[in-house]
Amino acid sequence: MATVKVKLRPSCVQGKAGTILYQISHQRVTRQISTDIHISPECWDDKLQRIILTDVEYSSIQSRIDGGVSMLSFIIKGLESRGCAFTANDIVLLFRNQYNKSTILVFMKEQIEYLQRCNRIGTAKNYERAMQSFAHFIGADLPIVAITEQLIDNYNAYLLQRGVVRNSISFYMRILRAVYNKAVRRHLVEQTNPFQNVYTGIDKTRKRAVDEKLIAKLLKLELTEGSSSELARNIFIFSFCTRGMAFVDIAYLKKSNIQDGMILYARHKTGQLLSIRIEPNIADIINRYKLYTNDSPYVFPIIKSSDVIEAYNEYRKGINLYNCQLKKLSKMLSIDIPLSSYTARHSWATAARRHNAPISVISAGLGHTSEKTTQIYLTSLDNNEIDSVNLGIISELYK
Repeated sequence: MATVKVKLRPSCVQGKAGTILYQISHQRVTRQISTDIHISPECWDDKLQRIILTDVEYSSIQSRIDGGVSMLSFIIKGLESRGCAFTANDIVLLFRNQYNKSTILVFMKEQIEYLQRCNRIGTAKNYERAMQSFAHFIGADLPIVAITEQLIDNYNAYLLQRGVVRNSISFYMRILRAVYNKAVRRHLVEQTNPFQNVYTGIDKTRKRAVDEKLIAKLLKLELTEGSSSELARNIFIFSFCTRGMAFVDIAYLKKSNIQDGMILYARHKTGQLLSIRIEPNIADIINRYKLYTNDSPYVFPIIKSSDVIEAYNEYRKGINLYNCQLKKLSKMLSIDIPLSSYTARHSWATAARRHNAPISVISAGLGHTSEKTTQIYLTSLDNNEIDSVNLGIISELYK
């Protein structure tokens, strides 16, 4: 049976760092693979075959060492499963051929390029953000088999140490997990569930909903016709009236999506098909922007380009401007918590719950694939309702 050991080869120059190498032994033959990893002798434990120090910098180097060991173990396991004879030289050759090909960052770049070809520009940008964060952590690229429970736990600790919030950590972890699972399906790595100890959910966010009275005030605000503030207000009202349609879906909404008094569209986030009946106030907002979009396929004057990349950039500029104008409108309404692109969606869900709509109906209206997501939107309302009921019970008790 083949074995792998990690050794530190001392430098010929006194006081200079030594070189990490992998020692492969099989059938009484030993071969060595030198690396570009250099460690001072006082930082290395030869018995444990690992770095003694545990700070972030050294944990990243240790991850690179572990990555090589994991790849060698993966290669050996593969050779043994075939039932054919192999030598220590075969292991070394396969390692050198595969180390720089089946790596995490190279594989992630492949996924990003695929998403771009599929015009999933937003998702591609998210993958790029996750890749940049992970690349900063590992320092140098690692083989995919280096994605172990220990590596992911170290990355989680690194993000926490940098003050990254839980939802952002979960965002990075979910993307890495998706990439890892694709690598498993391609047989580049064996499934070992390395993400089982880290958080990959979505924390319940602070209350973003506003009541219908405040939305009515927003509707009545006197704003300059054709201004960015008026457009932001009208998009907000449109979103609320279309069951919390997301800004990305509003920005990409085309005139062809309007058929027989209905808005028919697929959510950008999930691809789910939704249909909304066009009520008179919805029609009024749509008609208001026909002059501005006369030569455009889009309903609202947010996206103008037919080029996919440029259209995405226009959408990003649009949502930034939208949120900026909503903050201004919030000041005009004297709201403590500023309106945002999420508020209309949360507000519709909350209003629907106040009108005693079942959660299953609200979930379907929002286009959620799970009622758990809808519950996140409604947490604050549900707690208030429970508190009100409890107050009523206590009041009856002390009558």
